[in-house]
Amino acid sequence: MKKALLGSILAVSLAAFALQASAQSPGERHEKRQERQQQRIDKGVESGQLTKREEKRLEKGQKRVERMEKRAKADGKVTKKEKKRIKRAEDRQSVKIAKQKHDGQKAK
Repeated sequence: MKKALLGSILAVSLAAFALQASAQSPGERHEKRQERQQQRIDKGVESGQLTKREEKRLEKGQKRVERMEKRAKADGKVTKKEKKRIKRAEDRQSVKIAKQKHDGQKAK
């Protein structure tokens, strides 16, 4: 009885989670990702893991991704090719943030 109840609760929870995830549009997911990456940069600055030069370079990369996004949306339709390009740029930016935060340089 308990196993059946737990199983049904788990199934309902998973279904609700899947529904919520699918309810987000690709644009919302992208915006949230940009926000998270910006928070990672801000935390790196606060903790001293990023120097001013590293921060400026990463901010420039964030702006580049945002410009790509604006250009893609300019005609009202973001194609699969454009989405792929933007995602790849976000992935590269994410790797750059991680590398700069953990490169051992400290802000003075």
